[in-house]
Amino acid sequence: MTALQKFIKQFPVVLSDEALAALLGIFRPASLEQYTYFAMEGRIETSFGFVESGVLRAFYRTTRGKEYNRALLEPGEFVGAYSALISGQVNHINIQALTPCNILVADYRQLTVLFDQYQAIERLVRHISESYYLFLENKELQIILHTVEERYEFFKQAHPTLENLIPQYHIASYLGITPTQLSRIRAKKL
Repeated sequence: MTALQKFIKQFPVVLSDEALAALLGIFRPASLEQYTYFAMEGRIETSFGFVESGVLRAFYRTTRGKEYNRALLEPGEFVGAYSALISGQVNHINIQALTPCNILVADYRQLTVLFDQYQAIERLVRHISESYYLFLENKELQIILHTVEERYEFFKQAHPTLENLIPQYHIASYLGITPTQLSRIRAKKL
């Protein structure tokens, strides 16, 4: 069973063999080299993907060039410029490979066509969207309600292998702190 099929099975929606085949049929394998972009601000994006291997970051860039990591994406997660896909508007988020990546890529319009053909696929995507919303709300609450040290501990629990795979400044940005603050926190833990 593929990683994507395993991911789908964790949700309380049963897809018929026909619906599952139709859904899996819209994906195609793609590779990203380190530091290449899956999505870029200023473009009209049409694709989303499922990460099979590698690590990506989703980030915003200010007009002054400062970057803020919104998400770090690992195998078993979906990746895409969702607001732009849903609205059809110009994209505002960048998604970049931090390591070489293998991704299953699909066209968002093909997915929406399947919504009309298979109600279970539409329900599945609703469950996936709801879980993503809960993740974002939880991250927001961590930033507001917890200390920097607690956020770092949450990060290490949620992403135990990332510290050895990506530069520390990306982790600091994801946590909403400076690289210097992260170095001090890590030094205290040693």
